[in-house]
Amino acid sequence: MSQRTEQQMPKLRKYYALIVFLACLPLQAQPNVVFILVDDLGYMDIGANNPGTFYETPNVDRLAASGVRFTNGYAANPVCSPTRYSIMTGKYPSRTNATNFFSGARPGKFRPAELYDRMDLEEVTIAECFQAAGYTTAFFGKWHLGPTEEFWPEKQGFDINVGGFSRGAPPGGYFSPYKNPRLKDGPEGEHLTERLTNEVLSTLERVKEDPFFIYLSYYTVHTPLQAPNELVEKYRRKATRLGLDEGEDFGPEEQVLPGGRPRRVRLVQDHAVYAAMVETMDKSVGRIMQKLEALGLSEDTIICFTGDNGGLSTSEGSPTSNLPLRGGKGWLYEGGIREPFIISHPSSIKPAVEDTPVCSIDFYPTLIELAGIDPIQGVMNDGVSLTPVLLGEDKLSGRDLFWHYPHYSNQGGFPGGVLRRGDFKLVERFEDGALHLYNLATDLSEQTDIKEQHPQLVASMRTSLHEWYREVDAKFLRAKPDGPQPWRPDGK
Repeated sequence: MSQRTEQQMPKLRKYYALIVFLACLPLQAQPNVVFILVDDLGYMDIGANNPGTFYETPNVDRLAASGVRFTNGYAANPVCSPTRYSIMTGKYPSRTNATNFFSGARPGKFRPAELYDRMDLEEVTIAECFQAAGYTTAFFGKWHLGPTEEFWPEKQGFDINVGGFSRGAPPGGYFSPYKNPRLKDGPEGEHLTERLTNEVLSTLERVKEDPFFIYLSYYTVHTPLQAPNELVEKYRRKATRLGLDEGEDFGPEEQVLPGGRPRRVRLVQDHAVYAAMVETMDKSVGRIMQKLEALGLSEDTIICFTGDNGGLSTSEGSPTSNLPLRGGKGWLYEGGIREPFIISHPSSIKPAVEDTPVCSIDFYPTLIELAGIDPIQGVMNDGVSLTPVLLGEDKLSGRDLFWHYPHYSNQGGFPGGVLRRGDFKLVERFEDGALHLYNLATDLSEQTDIKEQHPQLVASMRTSLHEWYREVDAKFLRAKPDGPQPWRPDGK
């Protein structure tokens, strides 16, 4: 061995040791994902969006402070199943006529559009993308995306399914026995929200060594309105202490359709049972965050938090108020479609409050890109990746967002379509084609119709909305037997 080689040996040993060390590391860290969907949760129901809320959401607020909170985040539809479809596929639900909750067919002056009541197995779900990338995929809670077992989570990309089947509301209520074919009953009186959270925590323990995609779809805060008695009493005392139980809780909405009766809407957040349901959800979110921290996974776990439609304010007990947002679940006004919308990933996303309009169709491409997963060839998305927004690089300016709801909602909402462009929102009613234009920057409550002041903008937005109808092959109201023909966007 030469003298030069002998002198180089210590350096060479360190070099070879480094090569061996690097070879033992994974080529790329795969972030975990926990997606939390809360049923019927309103935009104004969390403190991060509404510091004056009656409800207490310190854990959700802490999550919001750790990531990007979108103040213009939307569900793709004012009711549940279509929005769930949009999250799973990244598509507008109108592409398959999945435009109402998967049993809704209430008539009004006209018959509603035909409804397709399942997410086809041919759809490539976000869970299937993560499953193909080597993730353990697990679903917990409300599914409501298919009428029979062949369409349940196990057939749509999830390795594990706890509680997901056809029904929208918990069939046994929020306390065991649950009457759920995918969830064994617990001890009598066990609470459903806490039970689902316990199932998530035990699954995290089992899969912590490998990348995971967990989709937690709480049944709460959907009816029936039920919560632990001690929490209900807490909020009854709070309402009394704040004097909220002394005034009028309800006021009339405008007549929603010609000849229709006024729909009463809740004006004040003071419903003790609903508040207790919100707290049980918030505590559960906190427990999941604490578990990720204890397992050393919090820094590289993406957490998404959102809802499937606006808060229930005009029907079925009207437990929450969405003011100053107009309407609620089942309505195309902001109260029915604007949602809590939070994405947190401490290792890559700096905390921010973002006003870029975004939609539930965007979760699919966003999470795929954040996880470094190559999109499956031939799979289209209507959504766009929000990664540039999350990283502070782009506002996604110039994008239109669309809604299409050709149904009479159980909550009083009218059939219609919507286009949002910048600060402007065009609403088109499907019974007669009437148009309304609002500037959300100056009129968040959608009280002042400004279509007469902006005829060119209305014409342009209407043209774009109708082009989109054609693109997705949107369906519309149908005549009743021997009844008049409803309006059609093409005049036919």
